[in-house]
Amino acid sequence: MGRNLFFAICLMLATPAAAQQDSLRPAQNEALEEAGQPAGRSAAGNRDASGENLGALHRSLLDSAEAYMAGNIRKSLDFVTRSIEILGNRSNRRELARSLTKLGEIYQFHRQYDLAVNSYRESIETAPSMRTTLLLGSAYVLNGDYQAALDLLDPERGRPGWTPDQLADLHEIMGDAHRGLDRVNTAVSFYEYALTIADKNQMAARVPDLNSKIAEAFDQANRTQEAEAYYGNSLRQAREQNPARALRESEKVADFYSKRSRYPEEIALRKQSLEQLRNLPPGREAPAQDSITPQGVNFKIGQAYLAQDKQEEAIPFLAQSMAEASSRGDLAVEKDATRRLSEVYRNRGDYKRALELYQQYVALVDTLYTRKEQELEQAARFSREMASSQSRIRTLEQERELSQSKYDLALAEQRLTGEINKRQKYIIYSLIFGLLLTGLAAFLYYRSNRQKELANHLLALKGLRSQMNPHFIFNALNSVNNFIARNDERSANRYLSDFSLLMRTVLEHSEKDFIPLSEELELLELYLKLEHDRFPDKFDYQIEVAPEVDVEAYHIPPMLLQPYLENAVWHGLRYKEEKGFLKVEVRPIGPRTISISISDNGVGRKRSAALKTKNQQRQKSRGMGNIRRRIEILNQMYGDRIAVSVYDLNPDGSGTRVVLNLRSK
Repeated sequence: MGRNLFFAICLMLATPAAAQQDSLRPAQNEALEEAGQPAGRSAAGNRDASGENLGALHRSLLDSAEAYMAGNIRKSLDFVTRSIEILGNRSNRRELARSLTKLGEIYQFHRQYDLAVNSYRESIETAPSMRTTLLLGSAYVLNGDYQAALDLLDPERGRPGWTPDQLADLHEIMGDAHRGLDRVNTAVSFYEYALTIADKNQMAARVPDLNSKIAEAFDQANRTQEAEAYYGNSLRQAREQNPARALRESEKVADFYSKRSRYPEEIALRKQSLEQLRNLPPGREAPAQDSITPQGVNFKIGQAYLAQDKQEEAIPFLAQSMAEASSRGDLAVEKDATRRLSEVYRNRGDYKRALELYQQYVALVDTLYTRKEQELEQAARFSREMASSQSRIRTLEQERELSQSKYDLALAEQRLTGEINKRQKYIIYSLIFGLLLTGLAAFLYYRSNRQKELANHLLALKGLRSQMNPHFIFNALNSVNNFIARNDERSANRYLSDFSLLMRTVLEHSEKDFIPLSEELELLELYLKLEHDRFPDKFDYQIEVAPEVDVEAYHIPPMLLQPYLENAVWHGLRYKEEKGFLKVEVRPIGPRTISISISDNGVGRKRSAALKTKNQQRQKSRGMGNIRRRIEILNQMYGDRIAVSVYDLNPDGSGTRVVLNLRSK
């Protein structure tokens, strides 16, 4: 292809000027018609009679994109794409800028703030707009780029032409940016300026919002008295407007009381919120993103009572929260309410009811994990659809640029027929530009694929982390049941407390890629203690850490070692006739590398495999496969930091040793 291109350029340069001039006019006319410009008419005199209809159609498409923004992003993006398509190669930059602004609003609504920022920037570069400038500043704040928002908006403060509403928006956004940078006093001054504009111009709907933001700023600076005063103002003003707005503000104030441990006031306000929720007319419920639901409010009331050690008063609210969450399909609140209610019954000595609720909690956790995996898959599809739409819009913009380039080239050839050499140079430069543009597109495509690959790794890693061994939970609960059956309530209570601590620690670590080695060793110590309580006559254990190993300097994926310990106990030591021994040893093997070995003198891998059922073999295969996959993904993301080897401890095949080499950052 490169050789053909070279020959084509050489042939073009060698063609006689007279032949070029003879064939120039038909080619020019054809190029003008292809670019949308009739031959023989100047650009200034070419006004399309359908321009007014085109503008109306463009506005209609953007209105449709707005209508589908919340419910169907695919349709919404398709309408924006069509609004760009119908512009063709027309040089109406204002319409194109409006399409790009609408695209940014769609991304911002769906919390894709980096994409929103890019769209707003392109819109401003195409045709600057005060409204788009404010939207870009808001997107910067939402994306956490507070200084960029200030750099954008601060020069605009003295610009003439702002409407009062826009000027209030500008100062409110700058206040948000300063608050994000922890400049509370500056943020309050901007909010107060916006509040002055709102009061002066009778913008009643904005007044409670600004008072609420001032209260949040003072609360951020621990200036409780001033925060409470402004919260009181915002709550009073919100009640004067509409019930839904009053409900949102009431919950904000209740959260403020909760944060300050003023539980009686919090409870009284949340009970009012429950009454307001019941009295809201249909279709006037609080927005979903505010998370103001009967089950959520009941749960917070129960939490407030528990914070005061009033378990009896907390029980009906937690039970009501659990029931309403179940009826509304709110698994997250139902899970939390069930767990807290189980803890209350456990503390009151009703272990049977506590166990029943805890089993419901475990089932809810499994269901929630399944739903989260489905949501992750939906998020991945959503990301792919948005990337496809973005690619299509980019293609349309490039086609517009290419069409405009053809038009400009044809017009230049028509005007400058005598300047053949200049035209040839222009074509060569255009080819070079096209190659550079192709190279840039290839680079962007490669970088996008790398980002998608990283996102896929993160999704896969999160999915693997979320899988816990259900056999361990089942067997642990059976052990509690056995303790209760033997009327050994003290042992059952102790075991259940340790098991709850282990589960809480595992869930807290479930969202992290790495945790300090010290925390992982504490988790392993607790796990081995539980296993030893269940099988005291089967094995003893020891965890030994060399004094020169700084366990805080090394980080390890959570629950990476636990399956090896479980295999050692359940598939090695449990089958041993006499009492066995399990040892976990941590020692340095290099300047920045340590070795973690897990050794047991059990029956060995071959003997254990012969004793296992088919179901156990399948379970083991999945568990070890998950560990290998986690290590592969983490090594790809963070470099080769983890290496695992497993071998027999003795020549006769008995005993097993697992050695994990871990390198610090």
